[in-house]
Amino acid sequence: MNERQREYFRRKLIGWKNDILKEAQETLATLQSENENHPDLADRASSETDRAIELRARDRQRKLIAKIDAALARIDDGSYGYCEETGDPISLKRLEARPIATLSLEAQERHERNERVYRDD
Repeated sequence: MNERQREYFRRKLIGWKNDILKEAQETLATLQSENENHPDLADRASSETDRAIELRARDRQRKLIAKIDAALARIDDGSYGYCEETGDPISLKRLEARPIATLSLEAQERHERNERVYRDD
């Protein structure tokens, strides 16, 4: 991977992270402003369910930010774009689709097959 490609992925990852952080701030502002006291039990339950779903989504995005930070660290140390399992280059097409990928497509498929075998037990 050349310097131009690394810079492209760095910008893409930083932009993705900034979008997630912006959404998180909007969610926080919305949750703080929503201090609704629903007299109807069904409305209250629905509102609480919506909040729980939103918080779960934000938790997944928090984990995604950690993966983005790890990918940025790999760009800095020169290991970005190489499979952690085999050391082979990860295709640019795969990185374009999933910039936080740490495994080549073949290694990921092997990992998922093994996971399926053990999960069936």
